[in-house]
Amino acid sequence: MKERKSRLSYNKIVVLGFLAVIIAGGLLLMLPCASADRVGTDPLTAFFTSTSATCVTGLVVADTGTHWSFFGKLIILLMIQVGGLGFMTVITAASVLIHKRIGLHERTLLMQATGAMTHSSVKKLILRIVTGTFIFECAGAAVLAVRFVPQLGPARGIWYAVFHSISAFCNAGFDIIGNFSSFTDYSRDPLVCLTLCALIVIGGIGFIIWGDIAEHRFHFRKYDLHSKLSLSVSAALILIGWILFFLSEKTASMSSMSVGERILASLFHSVSTRTAGMNTADLSRLSDSGSLLSCLLMFIGGSSGSTAGGIKTTTFAVIMLSAYASATKRSSITVFKRSLDDAVVKRAGAIVTVYVSAAAAAAFVICALEPFGLKQILFEVVSAVGTVGLSMGVTTQLHTASRAVIMLLMFAGRIGGLSLALLLGENRKSAKTERPTENILVG
Repeated sequence: MKERKSRLSYNKIVVLGFLAVIIAGGLLLMLPCASADRVGTDPLTAFFTSTSATCVTGLVVADTGTHWSFFGKLIILLMIQVGGLGFMTVITAASVLIHKRIGLHERTLLMQATGAMTHSSVKKLILRIVTGTFIFECAGAAVLAVRFVPQLGPARGIWYAVFHSISAFCNAGFDIIGNFSSFTDYSRDPLVCLTLCALIVIGGIGFIIWGDIAEHRFHFRKYDLHSKLSLSVSAALILIGWILFFLSEKTASMSSMSVGERILASLFHSVSTRTAGMNTADLSRLSDSGSLLSCLLMFIGGSSGSTAGGIKTTTFAVIMLSAYASATKRSSITVFKRSLDDAVVKRAGAIVTVYVSAAAAAAFVICALEPFGLKQILFEVVSAVGTVGLSMGVTTQLHTASRAVIMLLMFAGRIGGLSLALLLGENRKSAKTERPTENILVG
């Protein structure tokens, strides 16, 4: 049995681990005590919610704030935490706590899961991840409690603060405000909006980058190339999104806001579309340009090795740098005085191809099944595959087949589209034959 377990690849363990969490969570959410009316929840709704929570997406067919009981919400919160940190990270953290020895195979798997460079650094990184997560989530909850406790009372206020702090840090998009309103009632509240933005960004930059920042502080030139690229692209996307949302939504979703309120709402939406799934503006009123910009930001997502989804900021950067190098006829791709390996470029291209193919296929199927327009369906599909959770309000109206497609997209988006493709082709043996080289015309 041990020998068979040791043959399980990282991809298989991640897929099986997330499936186990989804199934367990779905079964628990079906219990009568998990729903507010104590009647129980149908399997499709329970497993859709379980998939969305474990894959830290945030798309829901039943309102989280009103449909579920405290027990149901607690189950959802636990799945968000496991999904945000990653299955292997949670299992290893538990092993460390009970002083169980981490074997070589487990360390190798964790290197792939967390991005650690050496076997010896895995345990140190896991402890840093768990400690950092606890500190950031507690700090976020403490700040949010300043607003929620006076409004809702001590017990309920603290519960709201804890739930939304974890949800924001894990980039999950779930909220328990009620009536599918997300944080639209707090669109004018800088304390809530900026705290959530900070949690989303910290959770979405990646665990490896935490270590770089902790070690080198504000000496940016000493950071690893991965950290430099991730932080630069993240900052640029937030700033560009902030400006463009401010300009495009003036007469659309933010038309009723003052200039100051629109500045805050634009920043929040720019940050949240990077896989967080919370909103302070009415998304059903997004302009066409705002909807397209949202889809682009949702597709890119956060940084590798983080709680965020999407193709990741570094993948986007590599594709853009590769295109620039090709257009300028440069022999190598350079950034921050470093050259990128060709294997990284091929992997980035494969990731984008898988994500685009999955989104296009899903959009085609759902368009054939549902009466909604392409704008709404494409927004929903990109939100699912990018594990974002933003919706124009069509999730609850989807038929069973369409919901199944969305569930598959959320699952593939969380474990990684390329990882899923590699899993399907793991047992295939390729012939070691070198074929003749020949050029073709492209472009």
